[in-house]
Amino acid sequence: MHNGQTLAYLGDAIWEIKIREYLMTTGLTKVNDLHKSAIKYTSATGEALAADRLLEGDLSLTETEVYKRGRNAEATHKPKNVNLGTYHKATGFEALIGNLYLDHETDRMDAIMAIAIRYIEETF
Repeated sequence: MHNGQTLAYLGDAIWEIKIREYLMTTGLTKVNDLHKSAIKYTSATGEALAADRLLEGDLSLTETEVYKRGRNAEATHKPKNVNLGTYHKATGFEALIGNLYLDHETDRMDAIMAIAIRYIEETF
């Protein structure tokens, strides 16, 4: 069993790729525009927002436990541009993605990421 920070490390990379892939389908062609758009999804604020919404009923009990393991993991560094609570929620979201990937639950992982994208777009 991997710890929350390790799962978040992997989940962060997977989420970043998913967002880049998604943004390529939106018609944006300039790298600077793609990067600026990606920030709303990949920032701790966007990820924390997605996590809050997912916790309202989209996650199974097991998925919620994995999220909490990531959220409750001891921070390895102090975040610069966001409060610690938001950072921990984002870490929990990333840990959930990383865990689903390692468990080869890619259909579920893709579904959760699609829901998260929708929630972020509804808010920003």
